[in-house]
Amino acid sequence: MKILFSPSEAKFKGGDNKKISEDSFIFPKLYDKRLEVINKYQDFLNSATNEELSKLFGTKKQDLIDYYKGNLLEKEIKKVIERYDGVAFDYLKYEELSINEKTYIDKNVMIFSNLFGPVLAGDFGLPDYKLKQGEKIGSLALENFYKEKFSNSLDEYLKDEEVIDLRAGFYEKFYKLNQPYLTMKFIKDGKVVSHWAKAYRGVILNLIAKNNIQNIDELMNMDINNLSIEEIRKQKLKTEIIYSISL
Repeated sequence: MKILFSPSEAKFKGGDNKKISEDSFIFPKLYDKRLEVINKYQDFLNSATNEELSKLFGTKKQDLIDYYKGNLLEKEIKKVIERYDGVAFDYLKYEELSINEKTYIDKNVMIFSNLFGPVLAGDFGLPDYKLKQGEKIGSLALENFYKEKFSNSLDEYLKDEEVIDLRAGFYEKFYKLNQPYLTMKFIKDGKVVSHWAKAYRGVILNLIAKNNIQNIDELMNMDINNLSIEEIRKQKLKTEIIYSISL
């Protein structure tokens, strides 16, 4: 079973002084495509005005702009899952998991980086970069680029797997699933909630790892505190569980 997950704009700094290579990420034969994006990103950083960098990074803080406009390939790298911060990752609590539970996450969770594309949680090679969600690099829309270049490889990788899609809506643009999959929606007092959706994606991923869930039937029988199934909707390839938050 594989779980698709969103990244976070917030990231932890630091890491190892190693260089990324074609062995740093899943799909090594497509490393040149990732590198194409990274080089365009770096070229843009090198030539952009401060105003353009502020827009790209999504911040007006000059110290952050100065930090992130440096050479990306010279930055320290971390394991993908240990790079990202943010609400979903706070509730995942990866650092508190056992070795076996971490291994489950590392091997089965695919995160859709808006700069590096689809990467496994356990891939080791992610620098501390900054790119506001939905921003283009010049005229390059990254969601279109990765959808075009990586979809065939993703289809092949996922074809014999049961898939849970926990991505936020924007990251669905990077890859459209072409097989049956399960997704989730979270409501509170009858309304879809954004913050709690991020939190419960992390909670559910934590429980999936702790329970070593191997298929969707096992997931459906898993108890989740403060969540109850309100409805299950099926439309073509998608099965959507609508959870009601009772907290």
